[in-house]
Parts: sequence; structure tokens; C-alpha cells
Amino acid sequence: MWELIPLMLERIGIIVMIAFLITRLKAFRQMVRNHEDGKGRLTMIVLFGLFGILGTYTGVIVSGDYVVTNQWFTSVGAEDHAIANSRNVSMVMAGLLGGPLVGLGAGLIAGAHRYFLGGFTALACAVAAVLGGWLAGLFRNKLQGMERVPPFLTFFIGMGVETIQMLVILILAKPFDEAVNLVEQIGAPMILFNGLGIWIFVLIIQSVLREEERTRALQTQKALFIADQTLPFFRQGLAIQSSRKAAEVIRRLTGADAIAITDRSKVLAHVGEGCDHHIALQPVSTEVTKKVLETGQIAVAHSKPEINCPHPACPLQAAVVLPLVVHGEIRGTLKLYFTDARRLSMVEKELAEGLAKLFCTQLELGEAERQSKLLKDAEIKALQAQIHPHFLFNAINSIVALCRTDVALARKSLVNLATFFRNNLQGARQWLVPVSTEMEHVEAYLSLEQVRFPGRYSLQWHIAERVEHALIPPFTLQPLVENAIKHGLKRRRSGGAIEISLKRDNAYLQVEVADNGCGIAAEQLKLLGMKEVASKTGSGTALQNLRERLTGLFGAEASMNIESGEMGTRVRLTFPYIERGEDVFAESVYRRGRAAGEG
Repeated sequence: MWELIPLMLERIGIIVMIAFLITRLKAFRQMVRNHEDGKGRLTMIVLFGLFGILGTYTGVIVSGDYVVTNQWFTSVGAEDHAIANSRNVSMVMAGLLGGPLVGLGAGLIAGAHRYFLGGFTALACAVAAVLGGWLAGLFRNKLQGMERVPPFLTFFIGMGVETIQMLVILILAKPFDEAVNLVEQIGAPMILFNGLGIWIFVLIIQSVLREEERTRALQTQKALFIADQTLPFFRQGLAIQSSRKAAEVIRRLTGADAIAITDRSKVLAHVGEGCDHHIALQPVSTEVTKKVLETGQIAVAHSKPEINCPHPACPLQAAVVLPLVVHGEIRGTLKLYFTDARRLSMVEKELAEGLAKLFCTQLELGEAERQSKLLKDAEIKALQAQIHPHFLFNAINSIVALCRTDVALARKSLVNLATFFRNNLQGARQWLVPVSTEMEHVEAYLSLEQVRFPGRYSLQWHIAERVEHALIPPFTLQPLVENAIKHGLKRRRSGGAIEISLKRDNAYLQVEVADNGCGIAAEQLKLLGMKEVASKTGSGTALQNLRERLTGLFGAEASMNIESGEMGTRVRLTFPYIERGEDVFAESVYRRGRAAGEG
């Protein structure tokens, strides 16, 4: 027995070395991951069955009290020969990795091979191989997967399977005396070292699986970070400036030697190596890019001829080209270039694939946002078209009457009418205007109404410092003032007052428009601004449109609150405070939307 110990340790070392090598293969790792499908199970059965046969051939021949120490097993050759081997290492691993069916199948292959080799333990070893694989699979199912099997426990599983094999030999091998003698010689070494081999094998497998998970987690984290940094640019669509900024971010964070983004016909951006001849607005020149645009399939080029750039001095030696698909339509490509083909690894390719999917989603979201904005723009224009003819008719009639009685006031009213319509036209083309522009719009509107109803209304402004230069959506104040005049102050012949206040509250702008009119009925108040309200004097469409526009622009960051009583009505709007420029607006909305999503 003692001379068998170093030989078994040597054989187990060979099995463990082979196990380490095959776990480095991506095909083996994929097989382990996809063992539930029929093809994966069949592959595992065959692989571990062959592995079990290898364990037989690396065994040690035991004949009576004699152990062959100077050669590997090649054939049994006599009925009294037996083999001290590591076959059950493979059977147990088949069961632990694939379940009872895989363990049983691998056991049948390795067991049948052992049976036909002959020897007085042939049947016993064959039966033990099948039992070992099946029992290990049952144990794996009980623990719900290989990942949940504690490595130290597999040492005892291996020892248990080998113990069962010794018992089977004692039961089935004849003559019984020789079976007892054999178990005394090989029992302890095989139980100990095969258990040890299984434990090491499981450690290797689980280490590989954890390494893959860590790699994927890091890749996912990196891809999501890159996507987060490029989101403001891809949401603007495939344009030259936004594509260049996105390409600069991608190059900095991926380490690629060059990044290019194209639409279907031309280069939108190219940053990094080769930028001297890959220039924005030039037609797509590389054949690999044209192929991707035609097929919609990812293409990988591992050499300069595969890229097929027409420029003879192009330094780019490898590339991965990915289609950018928006709503099922190929809109362009994303390209990662490398000056050294060895740097284009599978990791880089998988990262690029993940990024392309995220970028496609960003482009789709950006397009959806643009469509939403166009819809809101159409709503504004429709509202203008609905209101302006009636207002224009009244204003012109009033000015015509003034031309006979007060020429100076008529001239001033014409100026106010021009101001009112100029602001309307500007508001239809812009998403944000300064508060001062909205104030001018309101003053022009109210002046025209006061021409028709002299002395009936007064207007007071309460504007906090610097707020006059803030930016707000157009048609925010004028509809509220118009509502106050038409509905709140309609019964007043004089003394009608409207107060407008704007102040900053941290990151938000608060806008209040209050009147001293007749107020709103309680049953209508709770519906006002939410939907159309049946009424003889109006339907509440203006307030509903205003709320929807603010929500469309700012999401949950915008709110509207209406208070009304015998002393009048107060409408309070709250939305993000923005100081300058549409870019500031877009970034502000994006930043707040992202914070809301994380919350």
C-alpha cells in the first residue's frame, strides 16, 4: 500500500494539470455554462467519459501483492490484474457539473471501457463508475448548482464515491479473498487521493467561473460608465459635433488607438491614429465598414488588408466595426481601431459589442425625445392658431377706433400688437426664452386688453434679483394672465388686479400668478389643469396644455398648484431654475433625470 501512495499522487497530479489546461479553453467554459441544453449535455457526457478513460490509462497495475511501478497501464492481460486509478475523479466531476444525467452518461462510457479491458474487478469498477457519476449528480441537484457546492465538501464526496467502489468490489469481484486483498492494498490510497483530486478540480473550476464573473462585471461596469459619459452626446443623434465628443470619450475610456463614427455614407468623427486621412464629412472609405453597413453584422479585422483602407500609409492594423441600429434600421457604424493587431482581444470585442447595444438604445431614446419635442411644438402652434384669429380681430377693431380718437395710443397699440406677435413667433421656434421676454409678452397682451377695457385691470410685478435673466418655457405667463382676465376678472368693471411674482428657491424657479377675481368652484378646481372641464366660460385647455408642456420638458421636476377662493385665484408653477442657453437646459434636464433614476 505504501509504495502505491507516490504513484497515485503522481497520477492525480497529471489529471489536475489536464483539468487546469482545459478550463483555460473558452469552449469548455461555455459548455459548463450551457449544460442545460441537449447539445451541451451530450458534449459533457462524451468529454468526461473520455476523461474517465484517460483516468483508467494513467492508473497503476496491481497484481496480487505486486504493484507495477515502472510503467503506465496499457492493457490488463490477465484475470488477476486490477488498476488503481483516478477514473472516478472524472465521474464525480461530470455529476457535479452537469447533474445526474451527465454523471450517468459519462459513467456508462468510462465504465463500459473498463469492463471490456477485463480483469476480475472489471464488472465492479464499471458499476462503481456509473454509480459514482449518478450519485454526484444527485448531490449537485440537492445543492442547486455547481456554484453552490462548497469545495471542501467535494473532498468528502470523492472519498465517499471511492468508498462505494471498494464496497462494490467486495460484493461483485470474485474470488472474494483476492477482492479483500486488493481493497486492503488500494483502498486507502484511492479514497484519499481521488478525494483530494476532486477537491482540487472543483477549486480550479470554481476559480475559473468566478474569474469570468469578475471579468464580466468589470466589463459591464466599464460599458455602463462609458455609456453614461456619452449619453448627452448620443441623445443629440448622429451629428458631427456630438459624434466627435462621443468618440473622444470612448477613445479615452477604452484605450483604443482610434475611434470612428459614421452614418450610412460619410465619416462623422474620427479621433486618434489615422485622423490625417480619415476626415469628417468624407465618404466611408474602408471596405470593412461598407460590409457592416450592407449586412448589419459585426465585423472584426485582424490585419491591415482586412480593413482595406485605400490610404497606403494608414497605421491602423486591426478593427472591430459595429452597426448602429435604430428601430431596426442601420443608421451608421461605431469603429474601434488598433495599431497593433495583438491588442484586439476577445475582451475588447465583447466590450465593443456591449457599447454598441447601449449606444443604439441611447440613439433611440434621443430620437424619441426629439419626436416628443416636435409633438409639443405642434401643440403650441395648434394652440396659437386656435387663439390668435379671435384676439387679432378684437385688437385691430380697437386700434381702428383709436385712430379717430387717440392717434398716439393707436400707434402705441400697434407697436404692442407687433411685439405680441413677434414674441409668439419666437416662442414657437424656441424651447426657452428669458423671463424678460415673457414679461414683454405679457405687457404687450395686457396693454391691448386695456385699450378695449380702460382702467379695468392693473398689473404688478414682483421679480427677485437675477431672476429676470433666467430662462423659462415660452407661453408660460401670458396664458395665465389671459385666464385671469377672461375668467377671474370677467365680472369686474374696475379694480381688477393681477400680481405676478418670480423667485428662486435653491435649484427651482417659482412662478405665481394671482388675481382678485371671483374664484373657481370647488368641483372644477380639483380637475383644472388635469383635463378639460365643462364650463360656459371655458374648458381649462390652456392650463392643461401648460401643465403637459412643463411635464414634457422637466418631467417630475415640474409642478402646478392652483388655489382659489372668494379673494381670487393663485396659480403656482415650480420647475428647474436655468440661467443660460439650451445646452444648459438639456444638461440640466439630463442631470436631474439621471438623479431621479438613481433615486
